[in-house]
Amino acid sequence: MSQTQKSIAVLTSGGDAPGMNAAVRAVVRAGINKGMKVYGVYRGYNGLLNGDVEEMNLRSVSDIIGNGGTMLYTARSEEYATPQGIQRAADFCRSIGVSGVVVIGGDGSFRGARCLTNAGINCIGVPGTIDNDIACSEYTVGFDTAMNTAIQMVDRIRDTAQSHDRCSIVEVMGRRCGDIALQTGIATGATAILVPEVQYNIERDVIARIINTQKTGKKHFIVVVAEGVGGVRDLAKYVEQRLGIESRATILGHVQRGGSPTLRDRVVASEMGFKAVELLEQNIGNRVVAMQGGKIVDLDINEALDMPRVFDEELYKIAMTISI
Repeated sequence: MSQTQKSIAVLTSGGDAPGMNAAVRAVVRAGINKGMKVYGVYRGYNGLLNGDVEEMNLRSVSDIIGNGGTMLYTARSEEYATPQGIQRAADFCRSIGVSGVVVIGGDGSFRGARCLTNAGINCIGVPGTIDNDIACSEYTVGFDTAMNTAIQMVDRIRDTAQSHDRCSIVEVMGRRCGDIALQTGIATGATAILVPEVQYNIERDVIARIINTQKTGKKHFIVVVAEGVGGVRDLAKYVEQRLGIESRATILGHVQRGGSPTLRDRVVASEMGFKAVELLEQNIGNRVVAMQGGKIVDLDINEALDMPRVFDEELYKIAMTISI
């Protein structure tokens, strides 16, 4: 091996998201194509603390682009959150000659990347989270697949709701971000959509909407609720007591995280992974790769983490108008 050969590493951190494997594949193959040595780090930042790494080759990432989850696994690390842990991780990177790390994950993962960069190891963040809750990027890897999974599940629930003249209250993922709920609600014709970004009133935003829709002859109803709003079981009981409509609550849960990534997630992940390697090739760190205006760009990680997230109020208004 040439003494001047650049070595980089790639890890996945936080919650898994469909498309993470496509991003890992892009990093490995782009890096090798540029003459780099590329290490895969297993189980997130824990892998840097435990030396759980493996040098990757082109075949290491064969046939993973269509797989859900992450071949590198993911974990949370309490030790890494300490100054001593960060220093240990940086020292380990230096011990194997790694000068840069691609971190695929969400906000928490990016904060870890910023710490590692401050300790002397260039890091690039790639947004991988199904919630689409990274403020600096209009799209995150895994979002499209999660929504497609959600609409398939809601469509099936609708079949039963229609057969029994029921109201089905469906909780989708999104603790701080209602994007999955909003777009799934539109795509499935939900009568009501509740998201954490918009203050709601049960009587006005659920009961009245169901009553108005009943007047037009409809007898079954779907209400989509973001995880951050919660309370779907209580809401189902309230709707049944208030309106006399048989109501059921369904929490989709982790089914939304799994499954083969969609075309969009595979392509965007590949673009973002490639961009991250380009930055590390230029010895650039402390950046986040993002999508803005449909284009792949990069931003300073501090600027990215400080950005306020903007909810699409116009899309929400559209949903409220046409879901009748």
